[in-house]
Amino acid sequence: MIIDWNHFTPYTALAGGALIGISAALFVLFNGRIAGITGIVSGLFRPVMHDSGWRIAFTLGLIIAPMVWLLFGELPNIHIDASYKLLIIAGVIVGFGARYGSGCTSGHGVCGISRLSPRSMIATLAFMATGFLTVFIMRHILGA
Repeated sequence: MIIDWNHFTPYTALAGGALIGISAALFVLFNGRIAGITGIVSGLFRPVMHDSGWRIAFTLGLIIAPMVWLLFGELPNIHIDASYKLLIIAGVIVGFGARYGSGCTSGHGVCGISRLSPRSMIATLAFMATGFLTVFIMRHILGA
């Protein structure tokens, strides 16, 4: 992926981060649940009648949000330097890791760390270290 640093605006990034934090806080305040995407979406595959409505609404919000953004401006240009095969393999590995780690970066990194959860802090450190190591190996050792 290539980031267009000439058009990077730290204020919009800060505002986006603040909105994510506020949303996660409001979600736990009003719903009593952690806004971890893996847990929310996986709950749709083992539905409980009283539990599926908010999960569907949350997931639809994630899908519809980019469409709403288009009302105000164009989406950022994204260029991914990977094949579909590599993306599928990466997705499977991330999915396995999220299940193995009992959550994903949104659940552990955003919500868990803000609650000072030791388990989430360790999980987030593991996510980040694995990501750094993977990029180092792919770019500097394998030259991909």
